[in-house]
Amino acid sequence: MTSTEPRLIPKLMGARVKRKEDPRLIQGRGTYVDDVKLPGMLHAAFKRSDIAHGRIVSIDTSAAEAMPGVELVLTGAQLAQHLPPQPVMTPFPAPPHHAITPDVVRFQGEPYAVVIATDRYIARDAADAIVAEIEPLPVLVDPEAAMQPGAPQIHEGFANNVAIFIPAGTGVDQAAGTVNNAAIEAAFAQADVVISQRMINHRLAPTPIEPRGIVAHWEPGKEALTIWASTQSAHLFKGFIAGLLGLGEDQVRVIAPEVGGGFGAKLIYGEDYAISAISRMLGQPVKWIEDRSEAFMTTSHGRGILGYIDIAARRDGKVLGVKARLIADIGAYETLFTAAIPTLTNGMLSGVYDIPAIRAELTEVFTNKTPTDAYRGAGRPEGIYFIERAMDMLARELQMDPAELRRRNFIQPHQFPFATQAGNLYDSGDYEKALDKALEISGWESLKAERDAARAEGRVVGLGMSFYVEICGVGGWEHASVTVQKDGRVVATTGTSPHGQGHETTFAQMLGDQLGVPIEHITVLHGDTAIVRQGTGTFGSRSQVAGGTVLMMAGEKVRDRMASFASHMMDANPADLAFENGRIFVKGSPGSGKTFAEVAGYAYMGAGTAAMSGMAYPPDAQPGLSEEAFWEPGGAGTFPFGCHIALVEIDRDTGELELRRMIAVDDCGTIINPLIVEGQVHGGLAQGIGQAMVEEVVYDEDGQLITGSFMDYAMPRASDFPMFEMDKTVTLSPHTPLGTKGVGEAGTIGSTPCIVNATVDALSPFGVKHIDMMLRPERLWAIINTNGGQA
Repeated sequence: MTSTEPRLIPKLMGARVKRKEDPRLIQGRGTYVDDVKLPGMLHAAFKRSDIAHGRIVSIDTSAAEAMPGVELVLTGAQLAQHLPPQPVMTPFPAPPHHAITPDVVRFQGEPYAVVIATDRYIARDAADAIVAEIEPLPVLVDPEAAMQPGAPQIHEGFANNVAIFIPAGTGVDQAAGTVNNAAIEAAFAQADVVISQRMINHRLAPTPIEPRGIVAHWEPGKEALTIWASTQSAHLFKGFIAGLLGLGEDQVRVIAPEVGGGFGAKLIYGEDYAISAISRMLGQPVKWIEDRSEAFMTTSHGRGILGYIDIAARRDGKVLGVKARLIADIGAYETLFTAAIPTLTNGMLSGVYDIPAIRAELTEVFTNKTPTDAYRGAGRPEGIYFIERAMDMLARELQMDPAELRRRNFIQPHQFPFATQAGNLYDSGDYEKALDKALEISGWESLKAERDAARAEGRVVGLGMSFYVEICGVGGWEHASVTVQKDGRVVATTGTSPHGQGHETTFAQMLGDQLGVPIEHITVLHGDTAIVRQGTGTFGSRSQVAGGTVLMMAGEKVRDRMASFASHMMDANPADLAFENGRIFVKGSPGSGKTFAEVAGYAYMGAGTAAMSGMAYPPDAQPGLSEEAFWEPGGAGTFPFGCHIALVEIDRDTGELELRRMIAVDDCGTIINPLIVEGQVHGGLAQGIGQAMVEEVVYDEDGQLITGSFMDYAMPRASDFPMFEMDKTVTLSPHTPLGTKGVGEAGTIGSTPCIVNATVDALSPFGVKHIDMMLRPERLWAIINTNGGQA
């Protein structure tokens, strides 16, 4: 048996184990960035632009500098002498993006100065005292207008404000730079039906419960920088800080303590670079904590893609081709993954369907808005939304049950691995099984009858479904280590960095089964680059796929070492040993053998101490029980999937949309902890439903953020949801030793088109074929009460 084939006796894996993390978090005993307090710590506040686009003429910092308690005031031009522009993690061209702009502000909230003071309140007052003369420049908020010839330029060198143009799909050879239209044109020429629709997948604000924050502490005597940051990847953070500040990675330590949510939006930002550089300049610790207004304006937004979608099909429902012209509003700059996120939309346009021809043309456009980047799902929800809305519109045109239309186009189990025309290689899937289970749980036929009966009573009721697939496990290699201590307790480290996913529990469950020890004897450490030697981080639903797999590999190495030592102690063959209930014994004789602690103590003796104790030690054995592993997922990622069904009702008098039932059947491969998986799906459903029903980032024509607080940006509440009805199917991934696939973004991806499909169904008696999100009550009321007005 190789180290990539962990030996498991399932006892903890698959069990509904409560999260080990929860007691300290629920009791308020966790440590977050803002809880970090150091002697001599200073505080930062940023001066931010009130306008969306303007050239800085002058900045007067004299009043701020004269205030008692102010230690330092820097403009963007001054900081730029110490700090180069921020890097990005994509191969695409990007304009310079400084941590604090030195010359031009390009979105409301962009910082152009920073104040360092002895407390946060003095720093904020001093920032307010800074006076700047900023010459207004033309503002672009509509990406379609921004990309027109002759539009004002946001960045030099990017004609028509186009950051990237990428064709993809059938007939496109990216390497050769060639495009052949024959196949996609033939598909549409053969079609009996073509549906075309403009759709918007609007901007969202991630709004984690804990805003961003950083404490940076440069110690001049050590020439070392320690950072506490609310980040999803301590190691990625460390590498970028070291690189931009010209330090060795050995000089930088990053600690991600408790992180109060991230949703893809907490990696690294300009403020992090600025605070780190300033701490080094001053030789003192500096703290910055984002307030909620700053979070709305400056933490990266998600989504923001406009799609012109065409779908071609035969009269029997077979889809022949899909064309998509996508326009991504990426905001004022490219941040870490900005340019890469919309390309994932391209890749998801095939959904779960065997579509012979797909063509996508993606244009990413700069506007005077907050930059976009990853947000739960990161490009995949947009692609699934477009194809699932198109499939529903096609079903309505063909007067076909939407479930039957999907069934006729599914990729079949024997076709896997399946290379889609959108460019992905799906690992495995059994889509009909998930569909059948969702239909059964929901009582699909009964629901249709219930809807029709409600309509006969004059009520506005709709039924919708969606199917999703997504790519998980991307992001490259991961690292883990496992150490059995002298007392037999186990300490593991993981390069993934949890912020609500429950790694301390699920990883302990896995090791508990692998090593046969109680979960209470296992500690999983993470988020500290001085303790965890290497890592990549948590994003893209990769933690179990990459982090869990590599942890089992390290655990297997330790298990083999323990078996070697135990076999010597018991004069047995290592292959004949069992690890159970904290003991190591010969299979079939659980009453014999040694305790885990006895074997661990023996392993740490070394040959010399063993000899002094009159004990033999394995020849050529090195003492200790600690191993590490690196692993990079093979193939092209893993592809979980699922089917969602919703029943909605719209109040005729108010336009209020009520979600009456929500059914979710998800397939994420092997499940380690069903309780945690259900929690992940619950959270994803809440965010996906939130996008459809209540959440939207809105700017006015001057680039002013209208939804800049929770007074204007609504969040879904528990009272907005029915009891979620959830189930699963299990289809193993061949790309991971445990068959895991990932689940963190599933609910977010499938629920949004499901809600919109149900709402369009409810409005179909009024002639509605499509309505864009978000589903505002006043729009729904107008449709119902204005003789079938358009959405």
